[in-house]
Amino acid sequence: MSLWTATEAAEATGGQAQGDWACNGVSIDTRTLQPGDLFVALKAARDGHEFVAQALDKGAAAALVTHLPDGVAENAPLLIVEDVQQALEALGRAGRARLGPQAKVAAVTGSVGKTSTKEMLLAIFGDQGRAHASVDSYNNHWGVPLTLARMPRDTDYAVIEIGMNHPGEIAPLAKQARPDAAMVTNVAAVHLEAFRDVAAIAVEKASIFDGMEPGGVAVINADHEHSDIVLDKALERGLRETTFGQAGHHYKLGEVKVQGDATVAQAEVEGAPLIFKIATPGRHFAMNALGALAVAEALGADRALAVQSLGRWSPYAGRGVRERILLDTVDTHLALELIDDSYNANPTSMAAALEVLAASEVTHDIGRVSKGRRIAFVGDMKELGPEAVSLHAGLADLEATCALDVVHCVGPLMKAFYDNLPEHQRGDWTETSEEMLQGLRSRLDSGDVVLIKGSLSMKLGGIVDAIRKMGHPVPTA
Repeated sequence: MSLWTATEAAEATGGQAQGDWACNGVSIDTRTLQPGDLFVALKAARDGHEFVAQALDKGAAAALVTHLPDGVAENAPLLIVEDVQQALEALGRAGRARLGPQAKVAAVTGSVGKTSTKEMLLAIFGDQGRAHASVDSYNNHWGVPLTLARMPRDTDYAVIEIGMNHPGEIAPLAKQARPDAAMVTNVAAVHLEAFRDVAAIAVEKASIFDGMEPGGVAVINADHEHSDIVLDKALERGLRETTFGQAGHHYKLGEVKVQGDATVAQAEVEGAPLIFKIATPGRHFAMNALGALAVAEALGADRALAVQSLGRWSPYAGRGVRERILLDTVDTHLALELIDDSYNANPTSMAAALEVLAASEVTHDIGRVSKGRRIAFVGDMKELGPEAVSLHAGLADLEATCALDVVHCVGPLMKAFYDNLPEHQRGDWTETSEEMLQGLRSRLDSGDVVLIKGSLSMKLGGIVDAIRKMGHPVPTA
């Protein structure tokens, strides 16, 4: 069964279908387009209409456009609309509306942990039905409707990630998704350039409840400073509320232990004891997992199966994935461990990543340097507003930072962190990640555990790639 027929797409968008076509997917990028996709000609840095001919040549079933683009045959399969963005949103709403009565939709927002929690929920739901979720971090004004438009009509569980950069962005996206359960993972000092304070961020995150279905469940992290703002919003909307965390009433987090490449957590669910494991180290992952369990149960998932699914979950590239890098093809004990957390960074997630590094076990007496080291390469955390310098400098005061051996810093803001470090912990500081690549091999040795963490625009992924090229990566989680 096709995802959309020409007739269905035209009815959903109010557009005019040209040709009798059907698509099996929806794409906004010719680089990742698959044969049979509907290509959506969005306007971003470049006008997507410039790529319609290329998309059709690559096998696109049709293109969503406002006019016949240059180089495209007059009888080409098209869906012609007045506004492509609005048409994509309409297609997304139609995708949500046609789900069967058995289908449940979860939405996830928060300053930290959105994507990992979304992936946890996908793992849980994928083991209990037909599951669909946002790709990567497709959580903005085009990512949410694109996810909904891509949703198969026989979906049992959908997980929609919703993000923001400015006030007023979350509620409209939530109204498109119409979640049956919505989770706020955390509220932290992120995007402060656009908000007066963290409390204002909490108000924006809580607006996800404006789009919820009647009788829906609000799943709320009770441990952050402004949880009362989020809770009050849920009560105002007449939703059922479920809190989680160390201060959680319904899902209460107890002791969390990092054991090698795994995390084991104790919790209470409505007063009953629960032990669960995650196949990756990190206290923050345990918190997100507990919230994911709350969402899953709210939507009717089996708790025991959900716990089993979490036990097999680990993050993907750029989100804290761990790899063992073999530095010698013959002598396989000559290796270092790489923690790739290069996709994003803010003060809360940076502190969590440094805690993971601090708790990591190094290996001694196998390299040039007898002592294995905990080494961090950290880049600027963006969009922190006027407090940016002090928030970077404050990283030096974290308990986890004190346990590190060497810290290399990238970017003008991270100079504040670098300058605040004790002399014995200072590695190198560079303006850019490209400069840090110079002499990278000499900074590392067998037995080291190496963390890479920074905002995406700092391009620390280049350092990750360079370390991988030093040897042969072997996933450890």
